[in-house]
Amino acid sequence: MKADRLMSVLLLLQARGQVTERELAEQLEVSQRTIHRDLESLSAARIPISAMRGARGGWQLEKGWRTQVPGLDEAELNALLMAQPRGLGNPRLASAAQSALNKLMAAMPEPLKVQAAHMRQRLHVDPTGWRDTGEDLSMLSAVQDAVARDRKLTFDYTRADGEQSSRSVDALGLVSKGLSWYLVARTANGMRTFRVSRMKRVTVLAVGFERPARFDLVEHWRSSTAELDRKRATYRTVLSLTAEAARRVQAWCVTRPAAAGATGHKGNAGRTALQVDFDNEAQAQFIVLGLGAAVCVLEPESLRHWVEAEARTVAEGIE
Repeated sequence: MKADRLMSVLLLLQARGQVTERELAEQLEVSQRTIHRDLESLSAARIPISAMRGARGGWQLEKGWRTQVPGLDEAELNALLMAQPRGLGNPRLASAAQSALNKLMAAMPEPLKVQAAHMRQRLHVDPTGWRDTGEDLSMLSAVQDAVARDRKLTFDYTRADGEQSSRSVDALGLVSKGLSWYLVARTANGMRTFRVSRMKRVTVLAVGFERPARFDLVEHWRSSTAELDRKRATYRTVLSLTAEAARRVQAWCVTRPAAAGATGHKGNAGRTALQVDFDNEAQAQFIVLGLGAAVCVLEPESLRHWVEAEARTVAEGIE
């Protein structure tokens, strides 16, 4: 998205001081023409950037601009924190974004610092998506409002298995994971996590709640997702994949580097060996067969034999 890219350009300028269009294009994986248009857009928005000509030239921000913090209202502050630094897939760029945000926070007036600290306790960004897919986020703004103001929330919810129910919860925090958003909430039956895209008819109640004194959103998310990963993984495999196939499988499934020795399989030159956890054997068969020659099954033997048999059946059916 252009807005995310403009923010990325600005953060790189803040982090590095002076950057060429070529460096920005390589960092953000777009054309130099696109970067040039982005820089013109920032200039038109009255961001004080200028172009330095010559062999050592480039684009830079006006000196001291990064420490000049304009007055932010509550909506603008919440929007800034909700955007941090999601969408920045490059770890170095995400680190620069976080550094820039920290400097901005340090320069804020004390009342805004308190407000920002309040909001940051209620937001966690987990950049590793389970699946790279778009979501219906029409209910997100209402959920954000409840989280920011410690308000109770009611909504209709559809689970992954299709079961529908009405919920009333204490909205404790929001988590961004890949392109998906999740609400972490306290219910009458304990802590629960709800996918925002499955929420309908969201209503923020006037009633507040007392936040748990020792609740840590980041720690809760890490422990709960680790437990979920353990429960989800019922069929474990070791696959040898091309770079592109590995990228796609990592977006779909829980993966980790394979144990030493797995890459020794014949024909694995230039490939990556990954331990891949599927929900079940049928899912493993479907994905592995769909990847074709880009994948080689190292373990288990039963899956490898099944794939070989299916490949032979397909080949025999071609005249």
